[in-house]
Amino acid sequence: MGVLEIFILALGLSMDAVAVSICKGLSVRTLKPSHALTAGLYFGGFQAGMPLIGYLLGKQFECFITSIDHWIAFVLLGIIGANMIKESFGEPDELNDSFNPKTMLPLAVATSIDALAVGVTLACLNVAVVPAISLIGVITFILSAAGIKIGNVFGAKFKSKAEFAGGAVLILMGTKILLEHLQVFTW
Repeated sequence: MGVLEIFILALGLSMDAVAVSICKGLSVRTLKPSHALTAGLYFGGFQAGMPLIGYLLGKQFECFITSIDHWIAFVLLGIIGANMIKESFGEPDELNDSFNPKTMLPLAVATSIDALAVGVTLACLNVAVVPAISLIGVITFILSAAGIKIGNVFGAKFKSKAEFAGGAVLILMGTKILLEHLQVFTW
């Protein structure tokens, strides 16, 4: 998996956090720079930490899953992507303007669970984990911080589009990994 693929993966993974950030921005009457920084740190930090945990778990079982790693990547990314697309059509979440740890921690965990599964996929594909999780964390930090501003300015109309796009990207990445391994075609 090359840098461009990891960048695209990071974009897809970050879309849940971006969607939540847009909603958080929508809920804030007076936007402060600390709001964007807080959202970026929580979401970016968890989006970087969860794949590391998944990677470490995946490495423990690598000898058992090497022969089916492409199928694992395809299924995990497909399920995560389909779930994001399904959520994009759902009812909007209740808005809460608090940025305290009691509010932000559950949001950060909830939006990064899919990154845990992606970490297992990274282990299966023998991806260099430190650059990958760093890129995932930085991309999520930047987009989440921007999402706070976008939500504050434009409202919730971009939330469902962000979730849908993120889900579609993850499904396409999983399909690409599977097709490359089955040698249907190479990019």
